[in-house]
Amino acid sequence: QVQLAESGGGLVQAGGSLRLSCAASGSIFSINAMGWYRQAPGKQRELVAGITSGGTTNYADSVKGRFTISRDNAKNTVYLQMNSLKPEDTAVYYCNAALITPTNRWIPSNRWGQGTQVTVSS
Repeated sequence: QVQLAESGGGLVQAGGSLRLSCAASGSIFSINAMGWYRQAPGKQRELVAGITSGGTTNYADSVKGRFTISRDNAKNTVYLQMNSLKPEDTAVYYCNAALITPTNRWIPSNRWGQGTQVTVSS
């Protein structure tokens, strides 16, 4: 099975930017949906952004207009460009393959990587 490794997190001031990368150990060409999820302390993990193999994207309302997800199948990598960061974006960010339900829920697989910490200071 393909393993995923997240990187690119760090400490940034509010209003700043970060670019997260999710490198796969194998081909992601056949994986229809890939998503970036995050989990803040004391909160449930949530979908931040998702992208299908056809390029269709899905964003949480809280990040629309600020975050951009992209995928490069040739490099087996999924990216998350995060701009205009806010303190409430502070969380551990994970990427994962996802199953899209008929009601547009993006259900992640049960295989999680280590994630990458994003901390936004005010």
